[in-house]
Amino acid sequence: MIAVRNAILVFLVLLLCLGANKAFALSPDEMLTNPILEKRARIISTQVRCMVCQNESIDDSNADLARDLRVLVRERLVAGDTDRQVLEFLVARYGEFVLLKPRLQLSTILLWGFPIGALVAGAIAIALSIRRRSTASIESAPLTASEKQQLKKHTGTI
Repeated sequence: MIAVRNAILVFLVLLLCLGANKAFALSPDEMLTNPILEKRARIISTQVRCMVCQNESIDDSNADLARDLRVLVRERLVAGDTDRQVLEFLVARYGEFVLLKPRLQLSTILLWGFPIGALVAGAIAIALSIRRRSTASIESAPLTASEKQQLKKHTGTI
C-alpha cells in the first residue's frame, strides 16, 4: 500500500514538473495589455517553431531566441500587421522552417511527400517479397527417380 502511494506521489511530482516548464515560457513582461492582440499573439506563437528547440513552438519554449520571437510577434501586431503578415515576415526572415507546419509548395513537396512515398515504397517491397516467396515454392523442381525411391522407402508411399 505504501509503495502504491509513493508511486502515485512520484507520478504527480513528475506531472507538475512537466507542466511547470510550459507555464513559465511566457513571462508577464512580454504580454500585451490588449487581450485581443494577446490572444492573436498566442495563436501565432503556437504556429512558429523555436529555432533552438526545433520541436516546440515559441509559445512553449524557454529559449532566449523563442522569447525574442514572441516579442517580435507582439511588436508586429501592435504595429498593425495581420496574423498572415506576421507569419509572412517570419518566413521571409527565417525561411519556411520557422513554421511548425510548413505550407505545401514546390520547395516543400519533398518534405510533405516523403512519408507517403516511403509508405508506398515499403508496401511495394513487402508485396514483391511475398510474391517472390510464393512463386519460388511453386516453381520447385520435380522429384527425381532416386528421390521418389527414398521417399517411398521412408514413408511407404509416394
